[in-house]
Amino acid sequence: MGPRLRGDDSFKHMQSIAPTSTFISAPDGLRLHARLHGPSAAPLLPVVCLPGLARTAEDFDTLAAVLASKHSRRVIALDYRGRGLSDYDPDPANYSFQTELADVLAALTAFDALPAIFIGTSRGGILTMLLAALRPTAIAGAVLNDIGPVIEPKGLMRIKGYVGKLPQPRSFEEGAEILRRLFDAQFPKLTADDWLASARRTFKQHNGALVPTYDVNLAKTLEGVDFEKPFPPLWAQFDALQNVPVMVIRGENSDLLSAATVEAMKSRRPTLESVDVPDQGHAPLLTEADVIARIADFAARCDSAHAG
Repeated sequence: MGPRLRGDDSFKHMQSIAPTSTFISAPDGLRLHARLHGPSAAPLLPVVCLPGLARTAEDFDTLAAVLASKHSRRVIALDYRGRGLSDYDPDPANYSFQTELADVLAALTAFDALPAIFIGTSRGGILTMLLAALRPTAIAGAVLNDIGPVIEPKGLMRIKGYVGKLPQPRSFEEGAEILRRLFDAQFPKLTADDWLASARRTFKQHNGALVPTYDVNLAKTLEGVDFEKPFPPLWAQFDALQNVPVMVIRGENSDLLSAATVEAMKSRRPTLESVDVPDQGHAPLLTEADVIARIADFAARCDSAHAG
C-alpha cells in the first residue's frame, strides 16, 4: 500500500524515486541491506528507519514513499543482520544490541547520513536511545514507535511466544490467517487485504516453501530474559535525547509501551510530542495518512531546530 498519485507526471515522479536496494559491509564483513527512498542529495535532514526485532525495512515503505515523493526527503531503511535481505549471522550471539548498534553506525557513515532523524520501531527505538547515549551528534530528532524507557514484560513474553516459532504456511493466504489469529486482538480493524500484505512482509519464498523473512535463531536473543524481573529501564538513554526534538507514538492496544510510561516521559520531557494510534497495538503500522502527516511535520521541525 502507498500514496495514490494521479496523472502521467505523478507516475513518472514516483517511478523516479522508487526505492532501491543497496548493500554495505558491517564492521565484521557481514553484508547488510538498506532500502533507499528519495533523492540522494536532498537538502533536508535524512531519515533513518530502524525496524522491530523480527521486522524488515519494507515496514516503512508507505511512510518513506510519502516523505520521499511529497517532501523530497531522503529515507534510509535498514535491514539488521539476520533480517530481510541482509546476511544471516552464523553466530546468533551477534544478534545483540551492541553488534547492531555498530552496524547502524557503519550504515550512517556509508550513506553519509549524519546527523539524521531516526524513526525507530520497538527494537529500533531502543537502538535510537542507545545511539543517543553513545553518539548524540548523530541524531537530529527521534520518533520512538511504541517503545520507551520502560518495557512491559507482558509484551516481551508475547513476542517471545512467536518469534522463530510461527507455523509454516502453505500459502500467503494461510500466512495471513496465522497472523490474524495472533494479532487480531491488537489490530481489530485490519482488513483481509491488510493481513495478506502483512503476510507478504513476514514470509518469503525459499526453496519452494514459505519461511519467515528473518533468521529463526533470533529467538535465542530472548532466551536469557527473566520475565520475573523488570527489564532494566532506559531513562538515562532517553535523557540523552534531551537536546533534540522527540516524538513518541503509542498504539492504543499496546502491551509493550504503557500509557503510564508515556506520561512519565512527558513529565520528564515537557516538549515531548505524543501520538496515540487507535485500534492498533504493538507496533503501530505508520501507514495512516494522519500519522504520516504528523511525522512529516515533526521532521520539518527537526530541520528548523537543526538549522537554528
